[in-house]
Amino acid sequence: MSLATVAPAVRLPFSGRGPLSDAVLQALSGKPGDGDLAEQARRALAGTSDPIRDEDIQLALFALYASAYGSIDAFSPLKEWDPELISTRRMLEEHFEQALRSRIRQPELPPPSADAVARSLFALTSVDAGPSLSRYLARTATPTQAREFLVQRSVYTLREADPHSWAIPRLHGRAKAALVEIQSDEYGGGRADRVHATIFAASMRGAGLDDSYGAYVDDVPAITIASHNMMSMFGLNRRLLGAIVGHLAAFEMTSSIPNRMYADGLRRLGFGDDVTDYFDEHVEADAVHEQIAGRDLAGSLAEDRPDLLADIMFGAAACLAVDGWVGEHMLDTWSRGESSLRAEAGS
Repeated sequence: MSLATVAPAVRLPFSGRGPLSDAVLQALSGKPGDGDLAEQARRALAGTSDPIRDEDIQLALFALYASAYGSIDAFSPLKEWDPELISTRRMLEEHFEQALRSRIRQPELPPPSADAVARSLFALTSVDAGPSLSRYLARTATPTQAREFLVQRSVYTLREADPHSWAIPRLHGRAKAALVEIQSDEYGGGRADRVHATIFAASMRGAGLDDSYGAYVDDVPAITIASHNMMSMFGLNRRLLGAIVGHLAAFEMTSSIPNRMYADGLRRLGFGDDVTDYFDEHVEADAVHEQIAGRDLAGSLAEDRPDLLADIMFGAAACLAVDGWVGEHMLDTWSRGESSLRAEAGS
């Protein structure tokens, strides 16, 4: 019996959104392809003016990253390092990164010291960039919108912390110790029931939603997938070590207060502790994590590797920008009385 026939067929939890993602899903599932994947990628890239919001490109890239995480059972592990798929991923990453760097302003660089970097990151993350999704959830959102919010969050949060963990073996000394301290909390500090992704899954169930990974990928727009893809790209590429560290620093620095407001909003709507537990957990945890991430992780890395300083600051800015775009999408659609989910998915 060949290795290729050992695993039984498993149904994909989501569908393609165009020729490229259709072809990638077929290839990752171990099925014969209809053509040259690289050529499909070139056509998709040539046919879009915005790879960040292109449904076909972002879904294809998401699927390629999902293969590396092992998060989709239908994807053959024999395809993880398939040269054609890796070449396609690299092509999509190149254009995705270029688009991000062209649209996100590079922050001014502080001196490469732990104190200076931490101060700059706190200053960067304290800027009020516009309408607040967390305030809307706290004061205005309907139960349907709250469930949509959980659906949008599920693409990353059911895999919470995993993109940043790729950085652990690439760090040394103080920065490595700081990241491991943060990630240990994210993974429950030795308690399986307190793994943050597990707590979020309970929130999904408490809200009457499906907690299986990938269940709502069909429902979320490209910009939501792009947020997760950006983390995966930063984490999986060793040359982008500074960017994933900066991303985590900004992520932690902008988490505590919004999570308190999310919890308040969910309670306002009548959801119980099983739904709010995840958000309550992050109010205290991330107030501690932001200090570790700013000084001990990002600041120490900048001191030890000044060559990574620009990417540390870029990663932080990218976190704020892309997550801001996701929030804007939800607020814009809700303000028009529409769903933030994809109409194509029948939601």
